Amino acid sequence: MQTRKLGNSNLYITPIGLGTWAIGGGGWSGGWGPQSDEDSMATIHRALDLGINWIDLAPYYGLGHSEELVGKAIKGKRDQVILATKCGLVWEPGSTTVSRRLKAESVRREVESSLRRLDVDVIDLYQIHYPCESDEETDEGWRVIGDLIREGKVRFGGVSNFTLAQHRRTHALRPITSSQPSYNLILRGDEAQVLPYCAASNIGVIVARPIAGGLLTGKFTQERAARLPDDDWRKRRSWFQEPELAANLALVEQLRPIAARNGKTVAQLAIAWILRRPEVTAVIAGARHPWQIEEDVAAWDWKLSAEDIAEIDARLANRK
Repeated sequence: MQTRKLGNSNLYITPIGLGTWAIGGGGWSGGWGPQSDEDSMATIHRALDLGINWIDLAPYYGLGHSEELVGKAIKGKRDQVILATKCGLVWEPGSTTVSRRLKAESVRREVESSLRRLDVDVIDLYQIHYPCESDEETDEGWRVIGDLIREGKVRFGGVSNFTLAQHRRTHALRPITSSQPSYNLILRGDEAQVLPYCAASNIGVIVARPIAGGLLTGKFTQERAARLPDDDWRKRRSWFQEPELAANLALVEQLRPIAARNGKTVAQLAIAWILRRPEVTAVIAGARHPWQIEEDVAAWDWKLSAEDIAEIDARLANRK
């Protein structure tokens, strides 16, 4: 895969990155249900074999477990991998309850824990996972990330799940290298303002949830949604519940012929649709099994035709 420059950094990343949320395993509030470490390790190795050069992580994913797995998987390959992890969601020992915190001492504890779990000396991209309710606390966390960059523990800083106003406030304190919005054919709230702002401000955009937690794979059904484990975060999202679920599945069926005539899957169409945006540097493709990342990677160089885009736009306009 070709690489693209990420915002104001000297990081060049592939258009597809591996997301490690799901490989954190089950048994916690943000999990995806049961997951074997064997499958997770195989997925990480397959992503690297396919040419992916960056991995998106967070301590929150499996409460540290995804970082530990990636640390083991990249031993001897550190120079081949750009690591992008996060801070701001913390939990107490023995608890699975997570809260937002960006106090200076908390961010410093988090970065040291991530460095230890990943078994590395520096984190390439360190992102605020979610802003705090207090702008002042979010500012404090961002300033500490600047300190960590000067100290050599972090190379570049980014944000995730920020509003337009939060982008502007944070960027004024210290330039943001990257922004991670949730953006896809279903979730388009950041399309009108956040994406253009990032482009104008030289902020790289790495898109999370490109296939909406699996809804845009073409493999999801109402029956599958009903069978989701209790510890799967999707069970608590409105997109996976009626009436939204039926509308989302209907959209997938309308997109299926467009993908099929191009010899592609609906998931690949969803990724190509995002990568067509000039503001977008890359997408984060979450995967639990090697075949999933293989499917996603095949979409990186698909250029949707004007006819395809017009037909997709019409389907989105008619979505109820």
